[in-house]
Amino acid sequence: MKTKPLFLLLGLTIFFNPLKAQTFKQQYTALSSKKDTDAQLQFLKKWEKEDSKDAELYVAYFNYYVDKSRSEILTLGNDPKGDDVLEIMDDDSSKKEPVGYIYGDVHYEPKNFQKGISYITKGITLHPKRLDMRWGKVYMYGEVADYENFTKEIIAAIDYSDVIKNQWLWTDNKAVEDGKDRMLGAIQNYQVQLYNTGKDELLNNMRRIAEAVLKYYPDHIESLSNLSISYLLTKEYDKALIPLLKAEKLAPKDYIVLGNIAYAYKMKGDTKNAIKYYELTSKYGDDQAKQDAEKELKALKGK
Repeated sequence: MKTKPLFLLLGLTIFFNPLKAQTFKQQYTALSSKKDTDAQLQFLKKWEKEDSKDAELYVAYFNYYVDKSRSEILTLGNDPKGDDVLEIMDDDSSKKEPVGYIYGDVHYEPKNFQKGISYITKGITLHPKRLDMRWGKVYMYGEVADYENFTKEIIAAIDYSDVIKNQWLWTDNKAVEDGKDRMLGAIQNYQVQLYNTGKDELLNNMRRIAEAVLKYYPDHIESLSNLSISYLLTKEYDKALIPLLKAEKLAPKDYIVLGNIAYAYKMKGDTKNAIKYYELTSKYGDDQAKQDAEKELKALKGK
């Protein structure tokens, strides 16, 4: 099984762009490609002495320690990850489902991982407008399933974005075009990441992030929908309907919003409104949404 240093590659793609401090970054990139960690560390110390305020230095330190902490191990279990998975079958030929799997899993050694976090935190303190640094930190908290810090960092970015009026910077302090949309788009992906864990205890994290966005952007459809989902899944249907009905006023043809409203009314036992909104879902939805809505309508009207 091949190891896949995904974060290092991602980090280089996101963070390193030979413009500012070109010589430092070119040399460091060359050392990284040789996997000479001792030489990398010595170079980072030299870089720090010469320009301790360079934002790219803290990105490099972050990548160095995170990559140093990362290892891939073989795991025997029932939750296969990645593409390289070996199925374990029972000797009983009548059983067609695997009884287990062998797959590669990624482990991050805490001490070096935390060093990386410390460096990127210092970098953010010195360069608070650098959105790439913030998202790199969020990404890694997601990798280690530290969803409390994952959530706190996202909310901190939302709050700071209001301070700077969405005037974010990226690698080499290059201005981010459409800073508000880029930030909100990334946050939506993080919300999907939380949802996809399937863990009910993280619904509150989704709610906190949605509420933080809505504090500054009360008409943000995706966050209204995310907030409603956090209530739908806890069976708090009246609370779910509040953001959903607001979202409907803003986007009356949004079939996802309409479908969720219909579901909430159905679960409340309000058949009349459930039928109304499933009909709207069928009218405005894509093929799959139409099929699902028609199925629900048939069941509701047959009662």
